[in-house]
This record gives sequence, structure tokens and C-alpha cells, in this order.
Amino acid sequence: MADHSQGESALVQFSERLTNSAAFGTLFREGMDLVEETAAYLDGAGRVEAKALERAISLTYATESMRLTTRLMQLASWLLLHRAVKEGEMTLTQANREKTKVKLSAAEPGPDDMIAKLPQQLQDLIARSMSLQARVRRLDITIHAPASEHTTIGNPLVPQLNRLKAAFEQ
Repeated sequence: MADHSQGESALVQFSERLTNSAAFGTLFREGMDLVEETAAYLDGAGRVEAKALERAISLTYATESMRLTTRLMQLASWLLLHRAVKEGEMTLTQANREKTKVKLSAAEPGPDDMIAKLPQQLQDLIARSMSLQARVRRLDITIHAPASEHTTIGNPLVPQLNRLKAAFEQ
């Protein structure tokens, strides 16, 4: 019996280990690389491209670049928060409380017909950020899903043994 209770306390939720996985490491690197790539584009080639756009499309460019930046900052916040869990700087419970400040649904892009008028590189960055957002959302649901209640099944032979004991005690 003592071994059984020790086994229960030693149970580890898979979700608690996801931040230590290779998949999380890859997602973290991709996310941070996308943030850097986007910043470089918006400060460099993106400025040049934006100046060459018609006025109406220029407004869409400004709106979508702000949405993109907001989306990426929220994703980077989530990734950094969970890297802190990986590094042991905070617990998953603490991260769960802090992540309420992060909006993973932030800054959805505008209509497809408007996005299609933007420079191709900005369109690609928007698409990649949306893909990253979808992956982070899936991981977030997995990591922060409520722990399933562990019910003690016990030894399945106990009821049979109790019946035998009761039969011989009569």
C-alpha cells in the first residue's frame, strides 16, 4: 500500500513537461526569429515599400503592420513566460496566472481582399504569424488544460478477495 500512495504522488502530468520538449524549443526559436525578422522588415524594406503604396493601401499597410506587431508581441510574451517555466524561474501554476495578461487572440488580420493588396513580404509575415499563433494556441490549451481528476482504481482483485473471505467466514 505504501508503494501505491508513493506512486500516486509521483505522477507527473504530461502538460507540465511540454515546455521542456524539443517541440517547445523549436516553437520558441521560430517565434523569436519571426519577431526579429518582422522588426527588421518593418524598419527597412517595409518602410520603402510602404512609401510606394497608394494612399488607401498605405492605410491598410499601417493597420496590418500594427496588428502584426501586436500579435507577435503577445506571442513573444507567451513564449517567454513558458521559457521561464522551462528554466525553473516560475512554476506552471504561476505561469497560468500570468498568462491571463497575454491575449492569444489579439489582432486578427483584416479581410483577405485587403491583405492581398499589401506587399508580398508583409503578406508572408502575416501568414507566418497566424500559423505561429495557431500553434501556440494549441500548445496553450494542452499545457493549461485542467488536470484530469485521478481516481484511485485500487487493486481489481480486492472485491474478489473480499467475496472469498466473506464466503469462508460464513
